[in-house]
Formats: sequence, structure tokens, C-alpha cells
Amino acid sequence: MYLEKQKKKSGLYFYIVENIRHDGRWEKVRVYLGRDLSKKELERLMKSKKPELMKKSNEARKLSDPLFGLVSENQKKKLDQIKDSYLKNKQKVTGSVYENYYEHFVTEFTYDTNAIEGSTVTLQETALILFDKIVPEGKSIKEISEVQNHKDAFDYMLAYKGDINRVFVLKLHKLLMHNILWKYSGKFRDVQVYVRGASFTPPPPDEVEKQFKQLMLWYRSNKKKYHPVIVAAYFHHVFESIHPFHDGNGRVGRLLLNFTLRKNGLPMINIKNKEKADYYDALEAGHKSANLEPMVELIIKYLEETGDIAI
Repeated sequence: MYLEKQKKKSGLYFYIVENIRHDGRWEKVRVYLGRDLSKKELERLMKSKKPELMKKSNEARKLSDPLFGLVSENQKKKLDQIKDSYLKNKQKVTGSVYENYYEHFVTEFTYDTNAIEGSTVTLQETALILFDKIVPEGKSIKEISEVQNHKDAFDYMLAYKGDINRVFVLKLHKLLMHNILWKYSGKFRDVQVYVRGASFTPPPPDEVEKQFKQLMLWYRSNKKKYHPVIVAAYFHHVFESIHPFHDGNGRVGRLLLNFTLRKNGLPMINIKNKEKADYYDALEAGHKSANLEPMVELIIKYLEETGDIAI
């Protein structure tokens, strides 16, 4: 926002202005302040008229870029409240209380993200494997490894101080697929894959690297442009569309979704296995009609339900 002066025969006119990009060119959004104003009047009017300029700018952005309209002003206010509450609680929670939060969340997240992919390990069995080192009867080595591996990848994500990049994504996959995919863990696929029940087909293997690079370019260019929830939704949708790995795409994608939220000061979410139909519907809407609104709404719904999780 900046002050613009226009000198005319009838006097000096003042506006507050914001530049927005539309159809590849810059356009000015103006709000009129008045004519022949004193410095004190200017300061008062600039402050009082700022919300009006923000509203006009947001409306203009929505017309030029539909992504801007995916999170309403009321939702932004609610998300700001969630962020403030989360960060305050995070500062207070230490020691055994933090461990309790951590064990609760990682157990539920590990159970649900694996169950979505077909694991038969129950929530209670997940807790026994992770924290009591008890292996339940009747479970395959693969399912046991999926539980422990997910916690290892989750812990790595929590400790990681950088940003999303190729090395980070491949490392998450390698940890998730350790002793499961063997030579394919931590590597992009070299075969065609298909998604059961989906209306789309992931790109051929020789396109994976190229499309992943395009996704990373989008992320680097837009991660500060859009609201973090929009960035998380867009990245998750495109990542799952690329399906860059032989297996484990959903689990890596949900880790990256949480990484994006947490990096931007929002709590992590756990997409419930019992609500996976809603999750699949949101992904399908993105694939069929490039409609990200269901995924954005789903993420906001879970953020509103996070409560006092502070990890």
C-alpha cells in the first residue's frame, strides 16, 4: 500500500493504492482519501481507509486468480485465531505434557494414514508397536514396518529445519518405505502406476521428474503469495496427481501437507480413516474439475477440530 497524489486544476487529490497483477500486467486498486489534505488528516484517513483498500484488492485478486477466493475473509480470521492459540499453547507445553501430546498425535496420525492405505493394524496395536515395542499377533512384517517407519519419517519431518525440496521428499519416502520397497525406497518410480477408483491416470514414468520440478517451481514462486492452507491444498493435490513413487504416495503427501501447515504456524491435522470418503472426494474434485475448494474446506474443518494439539 502506498500514497498517490494527483494534481488537478481543482486541487491536490490523494489516494491509497495497491498494485495487483492481472492477466500478466500490473493494475492499480485505488481508494480515494480526499483533496488538499493536511499531514494529520492523511495519516488518519490512510489508517481508516486501509480495510476498504484491502477488500477491493482481494476482490480484484479473486477475479484475476481463483485461488485467492478459496479462503474467505471470515475463514482467514478464524484461521488467525487458530494460529494464535496454537503458537501460544506450543510455547507453554514442555516436558511430560509435550510427550503426552506427541504420543497421542503420532499414534492417531500413524494409524489413520496407514489405515487409509489398507493397513489392518488397529489404533491400539499402533500404540503398542510404537511405544511399548510389542508386536501384535497375526500382523505381517510389512504392516509392522509401516507403523514404525511412519513414526521415523514423522520424527524426521519434525526435526527438519529447511523447506520442501527434492532431497527432503525423497528422504521422507526412504524412511517410510525402509525394508518395504527396498531398492525403490527414496526413488521416483520407473514404471506406470494407476490409482484404484480414480478418474485420472498418473503421468508416465519419464514425465515424473519434469512434473515434480514444475510443482517445486510453483511452490517456490507462490508459497508466500497465497494463504498457507491454499498452498497446502494445491501442493497435496498436484503431488498426488503426479504419484511420483511406486507406493507410499498418500503417506508422503499427508506428511508434506502437515509440514506446510506447521511451517506456517498452523497445527498439524490428522485425516481420519473413517472419513476417507470425504478425503477421496476432495482429491477427485481436484482431478476432475480442477476444483480445490473441497480440499481447502476439508483442511480448514480439521484445523478447527485440532483443539489444543501443540507439537
